[in-house]
Amino acid sequence: MAVYDRIGRDYRTTRRPDPRIAARVGAALAGATSIVNVGAGTGSYEPAETVVAVEPSSVMVAQRPAGAAPCVRGTAEALPLSDGAVDAALAVLTVHHWTDVDAGIAELRRVARRRVVVLTWDQAVLRDFWLVREYLPAAAAVSAGHAVPVARLVELLPGARIEPVLVPHDCVDGFGAAFWRRPAAYLDPAVREGISMLAQADPRDLTDGLAALAADLESGAWQERHRDLSSLDMFDAGYRLVVSGPG
Repeated sequence: MAVYDRIGRDYRTTRRPDPRIAARVGAALAGATSIVNVGAGTGSYEPAETVVAVEPSSVMVAQRPAGAAPCVRGTAEALPLSDGAVDAALAVLTVHHWTDVDAGIAELRRVARRRVVVLTWDQAVLRDFWLVREYLPAAAAVSAGHAVPVARLVELLPGARIEPVLVPHDCVDGFGAAFWRRPAAYLDPAVREGISMLAQADPRDLTDGLAALAADLESGAWQERHRDLSSLDMFDAGYRLVVSGPG
């Protein structure tokens, strides 16, 4: 079973694309007239130039909106496309779920004539995020277990550049560090269900940390400890675009 058949049933509720992040993805793909979106999920951040999406989870495919690009069931490691079939290949927050990252990146390079764009995270940065550092080490362990080192992606995509993607304080997309300035959101089970490092952790391992977060918010301890965050509009939680090709 694809992991998102289990944890992605309400994905469209909590994981809506943020327009500012979408603009960064779009800029990385500028000039591409045909795109394959690999690990496409419900279609978040899928540019209008997408001609086909590839996604293994039937639950996610069923949530794709009307008018989205045609989607085929498949995996990154065996894309159902011919060599050089598209201008660009896109993979958004998906490489950590692939069975064989080397094979998957090789497939993206094979089918894309000009460019490969991967949105991922740098675990060396994310592991210091207050949520996992102070409250939910079990989620940090899940994240670390799935993380693909950015340096490894650069090895697989020779000449690739790395672009930081800062998270807005009012980010619409509810991914892992999206609520860095809105900590109470992490107490909502529906929010946690849309974040793979929380949804895949044993709930029993999160109980004490969530209780501590709730208590710190009630007492004001969290606000005092993180008062510096209140003045920030954007935050670097480690999300990165890895872009290979001209641009």
